[in-house]
Amino acid sequence: MNIDLNKKLPGYHTEKGNIVTTILFTAGFALLFLNLYTPFGVATWFEVSKPTLLVYASGVILAGVLIVAFSRVIMYHAVRRGKTLCIWQYLLWVAAEILSMALFFTLFEIVILDDQRSFTYLLGVSVQNTSLTLLLPYIILWLWFSWRDSKMKLTVIREQPDISGQRPMVHLRDEKGVLRISLKHSDILYIQGSDNYVTVCYQAQNKLTRFMLRNTLHALEEELKEEAIIRCHRSFLVNIGKVKLIRREKEGLLLELDSSPSSSVPVSRTYMNDVLAAFGHVE
Repeated sequence: MNIDLNKKLPGYHTEKGNIVTTILFTAGFALLFLNLYTPFGVATWFEVSKPTLLVYASGVILAGVLIVAFSRVIMYHAVRRGKTLCIWQYLLWVAAEILSMALFFTLFEIVILDDQRSFTYLLGVSVQNTSLTLLLPYIILWLWFSWRDSKMKLTVIREQPDISGQRPMVHLRDEKGVLRISLKHSDILYIQGSDNYVTVCYQAQNKLTRFMLRNTLHALEEELKEEAIIRCHRSFLVNIGKVKLIRREKEGLLLELDSSPSSSVPVSRTYMNDVLAAFGHVE
C-alpha cells in the first residue's frame, strides 16, 4: 500500500480529546509493557520489595511519558495557531519523541543507576525499546481514530435529512433498461412524449438542452413517480420542483418553469387535480 507522505495529516490526530486519549493510553501501555517486559532492567533498578519496586519503576516510566505529554500539547497548540502538518512531518515528530524518551531513560541509567556500559550502547538499546513502547500504542490509536472517524462520517451521511426527498441524480433508461443519461434532479425541467420516444428537456449552463430517448412516457412515469416528476398532460411529465408559477389560461393551467430561457408546459383537465394536489391545493 502506497502512502502519500506529503498528504495533510488527518485532523483527528490533533483534536484535543484524541490527544488526551493518546497521552493516557500511551502512559498505560508503557506501564504495562515496561513493568512486565522489563526491557531496561527495571527489576534491578532498586533494591526494595516488589510492590515498592513497582511504584518506583512506574514513577520513572511516567516521568519519561511526560515527554510525550509535552510533545502532544505543543503539537495541539501549533495546529491551533494554523500550523499544517503533513504525514512526513508527523512521522518526524514521532521519531523525535522516541529519541527524546530514549535519551531520558539512557541518562537515568547512567546518572541515577550508575550503569557502566557505554552511552552509545545504552542509547541504542533504549531507542529500540522506546520504539516498541510508543509505536505500538500509536499504531493502535491511529487505526482506532481512523475507524471511528470513518464511522462518524458515515453516520452523518446516513442521518442527513433528505431535503428534496429525491436522489441527487436521476437515471433515465431506454425501453430495454439500458442507462442512457443521468441528470441532476434540479436540472430536469420536463419530459415530452411522442409515441415510443420521449424528449428530456433539461437546463445545462444557462441553456435548454434536449435528449431523445426511446421509451414511452407511461413507462417513465412509473419509474419517476418517487422523484416528484409527475404527469401533467397526456404528452408531458414535469419536475414540480422547477415550477415557479401556475397560470390559468382559457385552455386550462399553464406551468411556467424556472429556466433560462423561460419555458412552460400545459396541464390538461385530466391531470389538473393531481398537479394542484402536488402543490397543496385541490381544485
